Amino acid sequence: MRTSHRGLSLIKSFEGLRLQAYQDSVGVWTIGYGTTRGVKSGMSISKEQAERMLLNDVQRFEPELQRLITAPLNQNQWAALLSFTYNLGAANLESSTLRRLLNAGNYAAAAEQFPRWNKAGGKVLAGLTRRRQAERDLFLEPV
Repeated sequence: MRTSHRGLSLIKSFEGLRLQAYQDSVGVWTIGYGTTRGVKSGMSISKEQAERMLLNDVQRFEPELQRLITAPLNQNQWAALLSFTYNLGAANLESSTLRRLLNAGNYAAAAEQFPRWNKAGGKVLAGLTRRRQAERDLFLEPV
């Protein structure tokens, strides 16, 4: 499965667009729509480069999501999980109760795990709380 326009829009809406490198809430150098790989202090990019970087990152996470989730997914569930993985990384998805419940076929209980992932550096962040709620809502929305 590929990530829909809606999934990309969800990621963009929470990541925001920054054309100058900055340190995120836990000190990781970030640019564009949340890209972290290869980002250094002082970097700047164009909007077009940010779009390409986002698509490259999504294409990197899609096979990870496919590998980790064995339960059948609809397009909205895929998009919600891709946004989650884009933000938190495949290793966090892999070790999560969300993944275990989902692969066991318990979609409702898996959806209730999204809100638990609202901390960065041990602190609850309002933006992560909103993002996890949006991902949960999309995950539960029928196609």
